[in-house]
Amino acid sequence: MNANNPMNSLPVTTAKLRILHQSFGEKVINGEITASEFEWEFTWEFGKGELKIKPSLGSALIEDSLLRFLLKADYKLETGGDYSFTIRAKF
Repeated sequence: MNANNPMNSLPVTTAKLRILHQSFGEKVINGEITASEFEWEFTWEFGKGELKIKPSLGSALIEDSLLRFLLKADYKLETGGDYSFTIRAKF
């Protein structure tokens, strides 16, 4: 790629995720996520395919990226585990 290509300079934010609870019997994962100065709690009901994020303020910024991450990694995540992923946006 050309170094002057604007695609090389897309803004990014690293999101940090901590798994607080998971239950494969209930098909649910609870955790918290931070990105820049934002903090949220989430519930991923993977049996229903539902992602709930609280508080709703700013949740639209993280929802799609968090859902993609969870869909890829949900069975690999462990309670107490810390994870991170990159969001192609600046918060």
